[in-house]
Amino acid sequence: MNTTYILLIVLVVVVMIFGFWLIQYSQFRNEEKKRMWELKRESQKTISPIRLRAYERLTLLLERTKPEHMLMELRSKEPDALVTWTVGQVQQYLLQTIRAEFDHNQSQQVYVSDEVWDMIINARDQMGAFVIAMAAQLPKDATAQVYATTLLTAFNLNGLTPTDKALEALKNEAKGLM
Repeated sequence: MNTTYILLIVLVVVVMIFGFWLIQYSQFRNEEKKRMWELKRESQKTISPIRLRAYERLTLLLERTKPEHMLMELRSKEPDALVTWTVGQVQQYLLQTIRAEFDHNQSQQVYVSDEVWDMIINARDQMGAFVIAMAAQLPKDATAQVYATTLLTAFNLNGLTPTDKALEALKNEAKGLM
C-alpha cells in the first residue's frame, strides 16, 4: 500500500508540475506575441512614412520619364533646343534623362513589391526603346521639332502604356498601406 500511495503522490506531483509548466509556457508565449506585436507596430510607425515617400518618388520617376514631361524640361533648360538640336541630340537627352531618373531612385526598390519594381523596370526599358524607335523611323533630315511631335503623338496614341500600368500598380500597392 505504501508503494501505491507513493506512486499516487508522485503521479499527482508530476501532473501538477506539468500543469504549472503548461500555464507558464502559455503565458510566456502570450507575452512574446504581445512583444512582437508591439515591435511590429512601432516599426510600422517608422517604416510606413518611408514607404509612402518611396511610392511618391517612384511615381515622380514614372511621371518625369513620360515624353511630354521630358520635352517640357528640355524646353525649360534649352528654350531653342528643338530648333537648333538634331534628332540624335534630343534622343540622347531623353535617354540620359530616363537613365538618370531611374538611377536616382533605384534604392526605392526595397520598399515596393518585386512585381511593382519589375513593372517600373519594364516601363523604363519600354520608354527607352520607344524613344529609339521613334527616332529610327524618321527620315535622316528630320528636325528635332518633328521628332518631338512624332514622339508625343505616338505616345498619346499608345493607349495604356507600361508607364501607366506601373503607375496604377504603384497606386494600388500604396493604398494597401493605408
